[in-house]
Amino acid sequence: MPRKPRVWYPGAMYHVTARGNRKNNLFRDRKDYQFYLTLLQKANEKLPFILHSYCLMPNHIHLIIETIEDPLSQIIHYVHSNYAKYFNKKYDYIGHVFQDRYFAKLIKNWKQIMDTSSYIHLNPVRSRYVKNPEDYYWSSYKTFIISGYKTLADPTKILKNLGDHPNDKYKFYVETKLNTKDWGFIK
Repeated sequence: MPRKPRVWYPGAMYHVTARGNRKNNLFRDRKDYQFYLTLLQKANEKLPFILHSYCLMPNHIHLIIETIEDPLSQIIHYVHSNYAKYFNKKYDYIGHVFQDRYFAKLIKNWKQIMDTSSYIHLNPVRSRYVKNPEDYYWSSYKTFIISGYKTLADPTKILKNLGDHPNDKYKFYVETKLNTKDWGFIK
């Protein structure tokens, strides 16, 4: 049975996840993480999009991407096919690097983007890599809580709806979920 085509339109926003094949690590050292982020940046120059949030875990990735004129499939294909070539060459492997095709859930409203972003930023805590989300290096969380901190992510759309002191409010929102163990799971 053929798969259903993904929903896409200019301005569509998605929570994208992808896992390493057989749950193996996608990132084995600092250079692997940096190369993936470089590919995201190159993809953005070639196929413009807005990267709202991200977290690169050792064996999977989370991204919130808003498309502009190019379908999400072209963006992810560019990043993942180039990353797979890099990974296989570096580690002398052949075959699939990513398990299955990427998952993309359409984000339909502001609450969903807030919950998804907090879920992404809490992922390293939930996985027990760090105690606090700001301690995880391969995430866009600090971009949200420290004014002027730069990563590839653009937190503007999320923060602008939080009024005065948006960095503090976002941090409070995420920490509330952390303290209550309401991790912001996406339904």
